Amino acid sequence: MAQEYTEGCCHKVKERSEKEYKDLINRLNRIEGQVRGIKGMVERDVYCTDILVQVAAVNAALNSFNRVLLSNHIKTCVTRDIREGKEETVDELVQTLQKLMK
Repeated sequence: MAQEYTEGCCHKVKERSEKEYKDLINRLNRIEGQVRGIKGMVERDVYCTDILVQVAAVNAALNSFNRVLLSNHIKTCVTRDIREGKEETVDELVQTLQKLMK
């Protein structure tokens, strides 16, 4: 993971493998398509429960995306930082998990 500096602020960035990048982008493209489909359903006055079922599918897809991204993060960034003695990464991970579990 590299550091990127813009206007006096520091943002972490991560270089991903081609496979990881393509997998994440494909998942996001599918989710984006599902959301556009839901918008179309609303525009066509589709019955509420049918829309709710599609919203649940999008939520499940987002949760799956989060699990994959979190797993990759732990296996790469977190593991590397712990090996390098950067214990603050564990605190960052705990804070992230707390946000995800709201």
